[in-house]
Amino acid sequence: MEPEAATAGSAGMEMAAPQPQPEPGRGAPVPGRCAYFVERKKRFCKMTPAPGRRFCGEHGQQEEENDRKRIPCPLDPKHTVYEDQLQKHLKKCNSREKPKPVYFVQDINAGLKDVAEIPEKQVPISSLSKEELENLIIKLKKASNGLELRLKEQILSHQALQEALNDPKNGESAFKHLKQQASILGNMEKLHLLGPGRCFVEFGAGRGKLSHWVDVALQNVENVQFLLVERATTRFKVDGKHKRRDAIFERLQVDIQHLCLRKVPILEKKKLPVVGIGKHLCGAATDLALRCLVESYTTWCDGENEEPAPKRSRTDKTEVSSNSSADNESNKDD
Repeated sequence: MEPEAATAGSAGMEMAAPQPQPEPGRGAPVPGRCAYFVERKKRFCKMTPAPGRRFCGEHGQQEEENDRKRIPCPLDPKHTVYEDQLQKHLKKCNSREKPKPVYFVQDINAGLKDVAEIPEKQVPISSLSKEELENLIIKLKKASNGLELRLKEQILSHQALQEALNDPKNGESAFKHLKQQASILGNMEKLHLLGPGRCFVEFGAGRGKLSHWVDVALQNVENVQFLLVERATTRFKVDGKHKRRDAIFERLQVDIQHLCLRKVPILEKKKLPVVGIGKHLCGAATDLALRCLVESYTTWCDGENEEPAPKRSRTDKTEVSSNSSADNESNKDD
């Protein structure tokens, strides 16, 4: 008994000087949220567990008293599902194949599919021989000949984001994104792209933050519409925070590679001028978005707006007919 008393006494002494509690959401789970620590994101899961549980359904296997087995979803292994509810889950899983929308056109923005231009297998540059590398450099120099390669960096800002930029609660990451969004809006204003009667298409929209700030900047402007293009299902969207009642927001869940803007119902009906914007268009997404705007939409609009050919008078027709006959006779002579 004495050793137990001594141990209890030691424990009592330790409890007299409690350790400081970690900040909620950083060192400990937020009250009422899942207690599972997501190592990849370096934070606790934000999902809400069922009453009486410490973990959400996704991380329910962490519960010792839970005998039900969770397995990776066969449609998307990034999330799991209870094995005994797999068939029910497959019918409503967000990753299930859905009917293609009217604006889906397979590979419309993929560019040329010339076998000679697209290698069968991509290889790292480090694996090329000296001769192959020199040939590649020659090709790149030839392709870039005549291009203006010195781009002038213009980091601007916009008054619509001043209050958010000055918020002392901003972390380093939030402040970085706000500066980028403010610069994009500043450049748009400089180019006179912020105006009425337009449709803003945000490529790679994600949560839709950039469109949100464009909407804030156009508070007193009428007839403004937004199309938010994102191929993945997005959580924590800011679509519901827009204060303008007359602005129309529509999400297009489709890969830019397959997006035909001229078939989007609202554009097909109104044929509005389109302003393409994007903050996360990395790599090939830039090319896809440019083709989507220039080739599939602008060309169509130009064709729609072309004036009909002027009607010819009878004398014109006679001249054309006689000239054609003369040409035919001369061709016969040749």
